[in-house]
Amino acid sequence: MRSRELPAVSPAETEILRLVWQLKRATVQGVCDHLPASREIAYATVQTLLRRLEKKGYLKHDVEGKAHVFYPAAKREDVIKRTVLDFLDRLFGGDPKPLMQFLAEEGRIGTEDLEDLRKLIDDA
Repeated sequence: MRSRELPAVSPAETEILRLVWQLKRATVQGVCDHLPASREIAYATVQTLLRRLEKKGYLKHDVEGKAHVFYPAAKREDVIKRTVLDFLDRLFGGDPKPLMQFLAEEGRIGTEDLEDLRKLIDDA
């Protein structure tokens, strides 16, 4: 399934997907172990989220002994690209300027970031 065809993911699914990308391969317990201590989430909930992500095409799994070991089926870069472009289209009509303006006004873009952006613009 191409990343453009993948269904949207919820914030909780995104959190779990990010961990699997980071870990490369993970069991349910492995994901639970890497969640922030402040994040109170049940083992069964993590298992459900992993299964949903697999059903949606973001993950696959192998069986090793009794454990299901999940791994990415979709590339992180492809999912980020699709998600950001969809977000940009929905909220800003595809125009990146208001998004950049918002990020700058909220202090989310620093001097070093602006220099990197200038280099990207110059190279484009």
